[in-house]
Amino acid sequence: MANTVKAIPEGSEGATPYLSIKGAADAIEFYKKAFDATETMRINGPDGRIGHAEIKIGKANIMLADEHPEINFLSPRTLGGSPVTIHIYVEDIDALAAQAQAAGAKVMRAVADQFYGDRTGGFEDPFGHVWHFATRKEDLSNEELQRRAAAQGAGGKS
Repeated sequence: MANTVKAIPEGSEGATPYLSIKGAADAIEFYKKAFDATETMRINGPDGRIGHAEIKIGKANIMLADEHPEINFLSPRTLGGSPVTIHIYVEDIDALAAQAQAAGAKVMRAVADQFYGDRTGGFEDPFGHVWHFATRKEDLSNEELQRRAAAQGAGGKS
């Protein structure tokens, strides 16, 4: 019988962020409340820490686990911040922003229309991870995007 297991699981075709979190169980509950996340898997370790969990925010898969310093799996709180930002498109950025703020997310970048056709906002969760959410408002050609970027004086930051 031929092996019918897919080498790449359905829905995992792209990059999947894997978050190290000090307090992963609390983070999962926060993500549910703030970002409408759905928990799809949780494996608890014998020491009570979450060894592996998976959530979905919209169609985006996110993996996470409790911090494990013994294998150098450190959270942003331990490291003093994170250079990584997670970006997810959602149907209604304004509704999600209000929900995230009500749940305790810190606004890093107020929701606003951007020259590149998206309405975006940035938030830091209570665990040190930074999230940018956007709703596409305009589809732009590369030429129009370049023109608008030049007019804005944009240097690559969105």
